[in-house]
Amino acid sequence: MGPENGTAVTEFILEGFPELDARLQLFFSGVLLLMYLTTVMANATIIFLVCVHHHLQTPMYFFISNLAFLEIWFTSSTSIKLFVMLSCGQNSLSLSSCFAQNYFYFALGCTEFVLLVVMAFDRYAAICHPLLYTAIMKPQLCVRLVVAAWVLGFALLSYRLLFLSELSFCGSKIPHFLCDNSPLFKLSVSDTSLLWKTDSVFLSCVVLGSLCLTLTFYICILSCVLHLPAASGRRKALTTCSSHLITLSIAYGSCIALYTCPAEDVSLRTNKIVALLNTVLYPFLNPFIYSLRNKSVILALNKTIARTRTKLFP
Repeated sequence: MGPENGTAVTEFILEGFPELDARLQLFFSGVLLLMYLTTVMANATIIFLVCVHHHLQTPMYFFISNLAFLEIWFTSSTSIKLFVMLSCGQNSLSLSSCFAQNYFYFALGCTEFVLLVVMAFDRYAAICHPLLYTAIMKPQLCVRLVVAAWVLGFALLSYRLLFLSELSFCGSKIPHFLCDNSPLFKLSVSDTSLLWKTDSVFLSCVVLGSLCLTLTFYICILSCVLHLPAASGRRKALTTCSSHLITLSIAYGSCIALYTCPAEDVSLRTNKIVALLNTVLYPFLNPFIYSLRNKSVILALNKTIARTRTKLFP
């Protein structure tokens, strides 16, 4: 089919989950809303606590607060539209909105992978080189690392907007709940081979490259932890690392399954399920894994609650 046969598509229809009946869709919309609000509130709480409590203003919590800020926008880029689809049945999405969702979804995802590498490096410096930690992780370096993560994620993926704006489409129904690559490109009558190849190389480099670096830092951390003389210290460090690795396995596993394998090897149902894990479950778990189980964060939260009660009920 040539480009001349394409029609002027002005909006897309996201099919979502047509296999679910109305009651199930309404039920899942309630679950999604609860998880989304919890994710936003938990991450916003982390950002607030880091800003107002001096003892949390360290490199580790600075990076965690940036991750929390990113997670709010990452899950919002897909969850809000999915909730509207499930609860109200409003599945239409304009071309510009679809392209914007696609861009922010991937740009925020790439930014997150770079941030995860930075956070792993921070933990490596703190555990493996504690005497040099303050000299290594200076405030200027922390700010530069975070800025670099955001700039790399958004600037390097700006090519997507240019490519997407040049595509012509022969259909408007996207068999997904978000404007993901595979279902979107399959609707195009334009030649998408260059975009497929560019995305495949770029996303593979970002995902696999950041995975290798993150795992390298954690292997060094585990090696250092195993040589700690105190059993309690080893147990605490191993528990923390294991919880981090669980969340990392969800993030990296989902992206490797979706974006580093050939599109024809991933079924549509698998694509949807893995995308749900990536966009809903992973952001939901992150604040509890990285922060809200931490004694320092819990102490700061209790102090904030106590101060609020004192002001409201003197």
